[in-house]
Amino acid sequence: MQAINPLDGRYYEKTRALAPYFSEQALMKYRVMVECQYLLSLSLLGKTSLKKFSQREIKLLEDLYEKFDDISYTKIKDFEKVTNHDVKAVEYFIKEELKGTTLKSSLEWVHFALTSEDTNNVAYALILSNSIENVMIPEVERIIIILKMFTTKYSDLPMLSRTHGQSATPTTFGKEMKVFQVRLEKQISKLKSIKIEAKLNGATGNWSAHTSAYPKVDWMKFSNNFINQFNKVGSNSRIIKLVNNSYTTQIETHDSYIEVFDTLKRVNSILLDFSQDMWRYISDNWIIQIPKSGEVGSSTMPHKINPIDFENSEGNLGIANALFEFFARKLPISRLQRDLSDSTVERAFGTAFGHSYLGYTSLLKGLSKISINENKIKEDLLDHSEVVAEAIQTVLRSLDYPIPYEALKELTRGKKVTMDDFQIFIDNLKVSSKVKSELKKFTPLTYTGLASKIAKK
Repeated sequence: MQAINPLDGRYYEKTRALAPYFSEQALMKYRVMVECQYLLSLSLLGKTSLKKFSQREIKLLEDLYEKFDDISYTKIKDFEKVTNHDVKAVEYFIKEELKGTTLKSSLEWVHFALTSEDTNNVAYALILSNSIENVMIPEVERIIIILKMFTTKYSDLPMLSRTHGQSATPTTFGKEMKVFQVRLEKQISKLKSIKIEAKLNGATGNWSAHTSAYPKVDWMKFSNNFINQFNKVGSNSRIIKLVNNSYTTQIETHDSYIEVFDTLKRVNSILLDFSQDMWRYISDNWIIQIPKSGEVGSSTMPHKINPIDFENSEGNLGIANALFEFFARKLPISRLQRDLSDSTVERAFGTAFGHSYLGYTSLLKGLSKISINENKIKEDLLDHSEVVAEAIQTVLRSLDYPIPYEALKELTRGKKVTMDDFQIFIDNLKVSSKVKSELKKFTPLTYTGLASKIAKK
């Protein structure tokens, strides 16, 4: 293939779930939807000279976007070759489709008093809302389900922690999975609560054209109702809702877009963090990758099973976040009442979503091919007896024992110690037999604090 972008080349089949939202054809379909719904809303308003449409005429309008296909798209692109303006091409397409119908007398009401940004911003608001609700959130929730399974199954599996890359106070595998689970749940909850702003107020945000023709109509109320109508999808209510923004220049401010992108960026950062941790667990042989027949891990080393799914996830999530960060810097800024630099940037939304989605699916694929090596996890933990030094010195502190931290530091820092070394150390302490007995109960396998309880909570 000659595709420049890998999303439309190497990863074409893997990103098709987003094509109904972010392809050029999808954008045209959404624009047609907005224009047709606007025309219908004007008809239902009953306060202009536009006639009230019959049920058959309403069906004609709805069919223009519900049955939008390759032929429809080609017609629009043919108009665009002449107009060199994509939204005007959409207007001409709708008029062309309606001119042989009973709506032929209403053609000049198509795109009435609107600027192209009125159509565009509502279309993009719907694209973002639908793609997040139907594709992005469900994929992340699949990851959360797997994390919940790990959390439950391995809540009591003791595991060596590492801080600064060095052995540290033990935890449990389930508790560490719980951390990622809860982090993701918080962000998904925030994502679902975001309301995407959209506007329908003309060339500079003042409804000037609207009021010039019909000064007595409450156009603010009309616009609010128009935006809110999109929050119903059949008999269901949309999760990511749209709200009207009455305070704009020609363009919608895009501030709510940035809320979306920043939240997705946090989701991606959490999953990137998770991918890196899983990579390290695989490297330590704490997680075993299940080999797939026919696959190879290296062109020269036959034994290799590389953690490529977690590496692909990390890379794609990084690309996505770089774009989301750029969107956050670029989109809230526009020269005076309007410049067009946001238009080409908006067309890259699908690229950021595509790489995010690839990150999610790659991670899910990686998680489907692993098993937890409980014996190795315990074996490595037992090889790091030094981790109980914290427990011993803390208990001694609570008893006002002199300089316990320094004593344990002398015993352990930079040294390989065993539990026998701790037994000797404890025997030499000037404390009661009862305290010595309690101190000897600390082992790497049992010194996990409330980790199990945290995982099960």
